Amino acid sequence: MTAIDKYLNDFCIGRDVDNIEDMWQNVYVSSYWRNSGVLNNAISGLDQALWDIKGKRAGMPVYQLLGGKSRFAVQCYTHAGGRSNEEVIADVQKYMAMGYQHIRIQLGAYGGVGTLGNNPPFREAGFGMETDDFMDQRAYLNSVPKMFAAVRKACGEKVELLHDIHERVEPLDAIGLIKRLEEYNPFFIEDPFSPENMEWFKQLRMTTSVPIAMGELFNNINEFKMPMVNQWFDFIRVHISQIGGITPAMKIARLGEWFNVRTAWHGPGDVSPVGHAANCHIDLAVWNFGIQEAVRFSEKLQTIFTGCPTMNKDYMSVNEVPGLGVDINEKEAAKYPIGTKSRWQVRKSDGTVIRP
Repeated sequence: MTAIDKYLNDFCIGRDVDNIEDMWQNVYVSSYWRNSGVLNNAISGLDQALWDIKGKRAGMPVYQLLGGKSRFAVQCYTHAGGRSNEEVIADVQKYMAMGYQHIRIQLGAYGGVGTLGNNPPFREAGFGMETDDFMDQRAYLNSVPKMFAAVRKACGEKVELLHDIHERVEPLDAIGLIKRLEEYNPFFIEDPFSPENMEWFKQLRMTTSVPIAMGELFNNINEFKMPMVNQWFDFIRVHISQIGGITPAMKIARLGEWFNVRTAWHGPGDVSPVGHAANCHIDLAVWNFGIQEAVRFSEKLQTIFTGCPTMNKDYMSVNEVPGLGVDINEKEAAKYPIGTKSRWQVRKSDGTVIRP
């Protein structure tokens, strides 16, 4: 909020609202140190607002300004989970009945946190915080192939299955796990390594043909430019606000087209309807679209953000109105002030922090 209200506000006064690229490049280098997570998100807010304004000035939805539609709507995947294989299967079958063809399956939280671990020694020793979670990495590695086998047996071969490792095991263990999952034909496995372990993708690519998605923690194009060129992964999964908005996201998508890397923008429930609309407008326009995370907005959110993207079975659509199609009722939004919530922390049994 400080970056937007105090820093960018002064920076933008007097500049031409039509010159999005010029504005973006100026702001990007304005602080000299590039790719700050805070500044990138602030730039994204500005960038998405500028594209919304340009669409309204042109009298067109933003996707038209990006080249027009490459598809009638945006196909999405949803999340299924449970504390047992039976619960996961029931959740998958529920979403299949709703029309979803792509479903991510997780046993418990990411990496089985809260499901596959008992009271760890670090808690008994009083190490860390009382709220820190424990992950039994070996139990997780053993449980995932069994989960895939159970879901495939119960739900068949037609449903596309996805899974998120979330960078929470050692690189060699991730490679071994993905190799074991080949027989279940995953649509993709997400984030097998942390951004600090990018070199491991060379070995992973030589080891398995399972499609890989990567990138929600990327800030800087130098983290993923050459991995995309070298085709180390199949889906680029950046968080659009984290890398600076629609302007850089379109460049990333165009780069991916040349190397057969498809888009799978990060789109969890804590992204605002404006952010999801930005994802969807890009998804409609780029040829190398892969898949998008599904989202269904509550009635409360729809009173604050009018014109939210909509879901029909597993397809997302945006409003056919000029701009991004989402407007914010600031008076209504003021009724729900932003709270503070500490991020989760996950540890091994001895208390060692697990990334991320």
